Amino acid sequence: MAVKPVAMHEFLEQTGNIYEAIIVAAKRSRQIHDDLKIELSQQLETLKALNTTPEPEDDSEVTVANPDQLKISLEFEKRRKPTEVAIDEVREKKIPYRYKEHVDFFAKTSSKETATEE
Repeated sequence: MAVKPVAMHEFLEQTGNIYEAIIVAAKRSRQIHDDLKIELSQQLETLKALNTTPEPEDDSEVTVANPDQLKISLEFEKRRKPTEVAIDEVREKKIPYRYKEHVDFFAKTSSKETATEE
């Protein structure tokens, strides 16, 4: 598997904060990977349903690889890696992201304590 280096200064220029960009790219990469996994499973299940063969009665029979299954697997291996796609999407600003609201836990508890003490 070839490793493609990423010019971090270009990545930083596009995003502003390198750490946030890495987190966004990682989460997007996981989403892409999960989608690919579902798609592969669906294709293999469809293939399995079309090519139902009786189970061998003897365990000594050698299982022959299904050429259609190999073709599907090779197609998925040729695709770009999810991390590479996610990094490109972050660079091109195709991924909208926002910050969660910051909740100050200690400020809420201390104001409740003073209200109950009075």
